[in-house]
Amino acid sequence: MVFKEILPGQRLQPYIKCFYFYESDSDRSYDDIVFPSGTMEVIFNLGAGNWKSKKDDTFYTTPPVELWGQITKPLAIQSVGRNIMLGFRFYPHSAAYFFEESVSEFNNEIVDARHVFGPKLQTLYSRLLETADLNAKVAMIEDYLWSRLSVIEKKHSKIKFIGDIIGNLKKSYSDDNILSISNRHNISSRHLNTLFSQYTGIPPKLFYKINRFQHSLNLVNSAEEKLTNVAYSAGYFDQAHFIKEFKLFTGLTPNAFAAQASPINQVLAGS
Repeated sequence: MVFKEILPGQRLQPYIKCFYFYESDSDRSYDDIVFPSGTMEVIFNLGAGNWKSKKDDTFYTTPPVELWGQITKPLAIQSVGRNIMLGFRFYPHSAAYFFEESVSEFNNEIVDARHVFGPKLQTLYSRLLETADLNAKVAMIEDYLWSRLSVIEKKHSKIKFIGDIIGNLKKSYSDDNILSISNRHNISSRHLNTLFSQYTGIPPKLFYKINRFQHSLNLVNSAEEKLTNVAYSAGYFDQAHFIKEFKLFTGLTPNAFAAQASPINQVLAGS
C-alpha cells in the first residue's frame, strides 16, 4: 500500500487540512470500517477498482468522485480491485466555504460530488485521469478549489467564528468547555448549537465527543499507553465510559480494535 499526505499551498491552508494519495498494492478485495473523524472530504477515484459502502444492510458502489459528509457512526466499506485515490480533507468548519447548502444535509452520506459542484468538477476529474504527475494533479485541484471561494463576506465571518470555537474545543476534553465558550462570546447555547451545526454538520457536543474519540484512537494506535490509562488520558470519566463511547464510534471494544486495527480507516477518516 502507498499512502502519501500532501500539505496544501499557502493560499488554501486556511481551508484545506491536507491532500492525500492512496494506492492499493494488490487486486485483493477486503472489508474494513471507517470511523467518525469530525471532518468532510472529497475523494477522486482514479484506479480500475472501486469502493463500496454499506447502507441499510446493502453495499453500494460509491461514485467516481465521492463527497463524504460528516460520519457520526462506524461505516462498513469494501475495496474491490486495485484502487487509486486522490482526496482532500476539509477542516471541521471549512467545508462550509465551498457550499451553498447547509453541510448537515450530507451527514452520514457519500454522494456524487459532481452532482453537488456541477460540470466543472467533471471536467477536473477528466483532466486528473489524463494526468500522470501527482503534483500536477494536486495543483489542478487547488486551482479549482480557489475558484469556488466566492461566498459573501458575512458568511466568511460566521464560518471563521465557528473555526475559532473549534480551536477552543480541541484544547479541552471537558463538557464544561462548551458552556464556557457560550458565556465568553455572550451567545446562548442554543444559538451556538445552530451555528455550529449549520457550518460543520454536527452539534458542538457531538464534535467534542468525536474529537475526544479521535484522541483516544491515536493513543490506542500509538501503543504508548496501556488501554487502562487511555481512558483518563483522553478525558473520559472512567474505563466503562471510555469503552462505551469507543464502541459507539467503532462498533468494537478498544481491545478488539487494537487486535485487528488496519490502516485504511485512518486513510479515509483520519484525525
